[in-house]
Amino acid sequence: MPQTDTCAHSLSIDNTILQSRLFLGTAAYPSPKDLQNAIERANPGLLTVSLRRENAAGKGQQFWNIIKDFKLPILPNTAGCQEIDEAVTTAEMAREIFETNWIKLEVIGDDYTLHPHPFKLLKAAEILIDKGFNVFPYMTDDLILGQSLVDLGCKILMPWGAPIGSGRGLNNIYALKQLRERFSDITMVIDAGIGAPSHAAAAMEMGYDAVLLNTAVAKAGHPPEMAHAFAKGIEAGREAYLAGIIARQESATPSTPLIDKPFWHQSHEG
Repeated sequence: MPQTDTCAHSLSIDNTILQSRLFLGTAAYPSPKDLQNAIERANPGLLTVSLRRENAAGKGQQFWNIIKDFKLPILPNTAGCQEIDEAVTTAEMAREIFETNWIKLEVIGDDYTLHPHPFKLLKAAEILIDKGFNVFPYMTDDLILGQSLVDLGCKILMPWGAPIGSGRGLNNIYALKQLRERFSDITMVIDAGIGAPSHAAAAMEMGYDAVLLNTAVAKAGHPPEMAHAFAKGIEAGREAYLAGIIARQESATPSTPLIDKPFWHQSHEG
């Protein structure tokens, strides 16, 4: 299994100890105050920041001040990029601004589903790894794509649960379990499509190392409360995985043993 701290809820990446297995996105909150309160309530392990989207939104200094004040590790991403060159350029800009070689690599192939482009993703990952980045690739749940990314040198895989922002949860449980079992020594993060804390808990119960959220919190009726609910769901799922979840059975199994069960003879009057 990936290297973890002795605390069940912390995670080590590149010798950086993350205090939580909840990775929280920072886009699309109703207000800067909602973002600040959500981060406080979630107490996440890291924050993801989109260089392109945040600059386009014009949030400016107030947004950056909120992010900096928390002093959490930052995972920049290449959200919105559709071509290899623009993803690589965005990653290089992010490295200069945030002084980190971590990059969440997104290369989108379809505007409607925000489906990652597998071939462009592989090429962009290869270029960035050669440039010294630790690439966190946003990918589908495809096993061969995962193997190809690992072969390139990716130490982390981030398969989607469902399309970005859909809130559908874990669409393909079988494929996600296959990925987790096949890459048992790779840090695995469910990224995208999570809609409810129960979805996040289910991912952690499968043995995934972390869950990345944005829309499910930012678009909730009360983002700070939802952020807290997700934090608790992820902790519960992790504890259940470590405790050892019982295997599913095809038939009922009595929880009370039948050995030495008393037999009461009942007489019947004629």
